[in-house]
Amino acid sequence: MANNGRRSVKAKKGPTIGTGGHGRKALEGKGPTPKAEDRPYHKAHKSKQLAERSAAKRGTGARSAGASRTGPKGRATEEVVTGRNSVVEALRAGIPAKALHIAIRIEMDDRVKESLKIAAERGIPLLETGKPELDRMTDDAIHQGLVLQIPPYEYQDAYDLAEETVDRWKKGHVSNAPLFVALDGITDPRNLGAIIRSVSAFSGHGVIVPERRSVGVTASAWKTSAGAAVRVPVARAANLNSALKQFKNMGIFVLGLDGDGDVSLPDLTLAAEPVCIVVGSEGKGLSRLVRENCDQIVSIPINSAMESLNASMAVGISLYEISRQRAVK
Repeated sequence: MANNGRRSVKAKKGPTIGTGGHGRKALEGKGPTPKAEDRPYHKAHKSKQLAERSAAKRGTGARSAGASRTGPKGRATEEVVTGRNSVVEALRAGIPAKALHIAIRIEMDDRVKESLKIAAERGIPLLETGKPELDRMTDDAIHQGLVLQIPPYEYQDAYDLAEETVDRWKKGHVSNAPLFVALDGITDPRNLGAIIRSVSAFSGHGVIVPERRSVGVTASAWKTSAGAAVRVPVARAANLNSALKQFKNMGIFVLGLDGDGDVSLPDLTLAAEPVCIVVGSEGKGLSRLVRENCDQIVSIPINSAMESLNASMAVGISLYEISRQRAVK
């Protein structure tokens, strides 16, 4: 049949009048593409979640080379030393190590070679580890392909350590009277390391640290102690004031170090007795309750132009004087 010069038009499928704005929305798109770590089905998203959970458990963020990590109440968890200089220095100092992680295809230099040599001599496991895993272990700190895992320090109980030491002294198994140093508000691990070193040098029997708001035995403390942390036990006290009261009940005299003291260090008459020296932070000094629990407050004579001594220095001077007086008597 003739179509009189007109073309036939095929009927369109679906609605033909209006789109309800659907076409305009389609043209608008879905916005910028999310980052890989924000896409639920991308492997980077899972890595991000694991890192966040790990950081939340440790209570830490990104850290610099050579840093350590601690958990709740200052208790050590899985601590690491990162960076070639820090790792080789830690190994030289004899810090206990769980494993030495080395990046796959690491570029060797003298520090890496020495680290491998020391680790092999000490029987420390050597683990070849990929960069992503090293990044995760160190919270993206600069590790330079070398990470040393440090096992958590095993603290003794403050009461048990004091009781055992007093008992051994009374039985004649320990020649020197019990001598302890307790830390009140010290948070710098280098101070702790230096104090441990002084306690070892002057025949002390232990260092007491409170569980809360206090430094713990980290890699930095180990390194500063120059190996003395192997010989001097560090004990934890759930509550420092309660521990000091228990010490006094055992016959241990508690001496607080403070610039405004009841007695000057050279005039101390209790040096030959069982003693626990308590030192506060350089800024705040002894806390009020700790001060009240001390048998005496001892001051170190210094030049009036000098406001105070560093905590570890004050402890070292006090231990020397006690040791000197004990030697005379």
